[in-house]
Amino acid sequence: MEQAVLSKKIIDGKLVAKEVREDLQKEVLAATEKYGRKPGLAVVLIGDNPASHTYVKNKVTACKNVGIESFLLQYEKDVDEQTVIDIVHKLNADPLVDGILIQLPLPKHLPTQEILSLIDSDKDVDGLTAINLGRLARGDEGLFPCTPMGIMRLLEHYKVPVKGKNVVVLGRSHLVGKPVALMLLAKDATVTICHSKTAHLPEVCRQADVLVAACGQPEMVKGDWVKDGAVVIDVGTTRVENADGTSSLKGDVEFDKASAKASLITPVPGGVGPMTIALLLVNTFKSFTMRMQAAKQSKS
Repeated sequence: MEQAVLSKKIIDGKLVAKEVREDLQKEVLAATEKYGRKPGLAVVLIGDNPASHTYVKNKVTACKNVGIESFLLQYEKDVDEQTVIDIVHKLNADPLVDGILIQLPLPKHLPTQEILSLIDSDKDVDGLTAINLGRLARGDEGLFPCTPMGIMRLLEHYKVPVKGKNVVVLGRSHLVGKPVALMLLAKDATVTICHSKTAHLPEVCRQADVLVAACGQPEMVKGDWVKDGAVVIDVGTTRVENADGTSSLKGDVEFDKASAKASLITPVPGGVGPMTIALLLVNTFKSFTMRMQAAKQSKS
C-alpha cells in the first residue's frame, strides 16, 4: 500500500495524547492557582522489572510536564505484604495524594487483587477496584481504567460513530476488555465480547464495524478477519524476538494485511499506548478536583 494512502488510515495516538496533555496542563495550572496546591499522584514500584521501571519513569515525567506532583515509593522485590498494606493505608489517608497507582505486575508472593482492593476507590486512578468497576457497570461517575478511556477518546477524536454499530471486543480482562465493552454499551453500540473459547471467531470478527483487539497474542487477528471499511483498535503490545536477534513490539492484529481493509487502524507502537498515560493524568486531575470540591463543600 502506498505510504500516502496508509497515513490517512492511521489513528495517531501520539498526536491525540499530546492534545489531551496540552489541554490538561492549562486546567491543572488554573486549578492549582484556585486551590493552592498541585494534584498529587503516588506511584508504588516494587521489584526490578525493567519494563515497570521504564513505565514508571514515563509516568513521573508526564506528571511533571502537566504540573502534577508525583511521589515515587520504591521497594525491593522481597518486600513483605504487610509493608505494602501499610503504605496503601498511609497513602489513602494522605491529603496531598489524589491518586494511587501500584505498578503491575507485582512479585508473585504478593496478592495483587487483595492489595489493589485496599486502595481508596476515589484515589484509584487505574480504575481497578471493584467499586469503580461497579460504578462503570451502573453508569455512575467514577475513575475508570485508563486504556479503555483512551480508546474512547481516540474514537471520539476521529469521529468514529459507534451508536447502533456492531462492535467486537476481543478480550475479556478487567483492565481492557470488560471496561471498554461497558463504555461502548453506554454509547449505544451493539457489543460482542469474544475470547479464546468463542466459536467461529474469525466470522464473528468479520461482522464488526469497530474491532477492538485486546487479547495479548501477537498478530492473532489476521487481515482476513477484518471487514472492509472497519475501524481497528489494536491494544496489543507484545515484545517479540526477530530473526536477526533484535526485538520489536507487535500488536494483536496483523497490521499490514488488516490496514489494507480497514478504514482506520491504530499502529503498534504509537496508537493506544500513548493514550494510557494521558488518561492516567486525566484521572488524577479528576480525583483532585472532586476531592477539592468535596472539601470546600464540607467547610461551607
